[in-house]
Amino acid sequence: MEAIQNPLRTAFFRFAEKGAALSALYHRARLLRDEHLPRSGAALLVGNHGLWGYETPAFFHLLHRATGRYPQGLAERGFFKIPLVRTLLPWLGGVEGTRENAHASLAQGNLVVCYPGGAWETFKKPRHRYTLRWENTLGFARLAAQTQVPVIPFAGFGVDSTFVCTENERLHVSLAPGEKYRVPLGLGLGPLPLPVRMTFVLGAPLEPPPADATDERLGQFRDRIASQVRHLLVRACHA
Repeated sequence: MEAIQNPLRTAFFRFAEKGAALSALYHRARLLRDEHLPRSGAALLVGNHGLWGYETPAFFHLLHRATGRYPQGLAERGFFKIPLVRTLLPWLGGVEGTRENAHASLAQGNLVVCYPGGAWETFKKPRHRYTLRWENTLGFARLAAQTQVPVIPFAGFGVDSTFVCTENERLHVSLAPGEKYRVPLGLGLGPLPLPVRMTFVLGAPLEPPPADATDERLGQFRDRIASQVRHLLVRACHA
């Protein structure tokens, strides 16, 4: 069975790579300040998520093009309740966003992308465009402290403008049975997303909090990263 699965997984990954490259081309996507990306060793990239997470393949394509490294993404755990999605996401570099998986990925020296807003940002309504919905999460700050890896803030602009969505709650559908998230329906340019330009900007790596940091200190670090991401969003908007 393994011999059958591996060629299928490889073929699917190569197909997805081409799709990501086409998405980056279609949106004239660019990655600014990529000198902040390490060419080896672990790092945790933390930033804002776009509508439906549609921008992720183009962003990962740009990261790979800049470093030659395939990043891994910490994916919303609810996605792994959907049979087909939980099979395909790992094939594309997505891992279920558990503490154990995050630690393991960083221990292996990977570039790990984390969206603290998760599905709350992915399935946002128009009034929440380009706002961070991180609530009071401390997960990524605690992860950085425990693993002692540098944190690289980033921001993506254009990522909330690829589709036009309505505020009407009736035009939302459930992600999966029993899930708390509801997905907004949207329109693009016919079958395609709107051809807006995507600009991603990276900030300078920041040292993580100490391993024994208190929740208060972790919260201060979270707020510092959030402030950096908002600043980078302004830079991306005007780049």
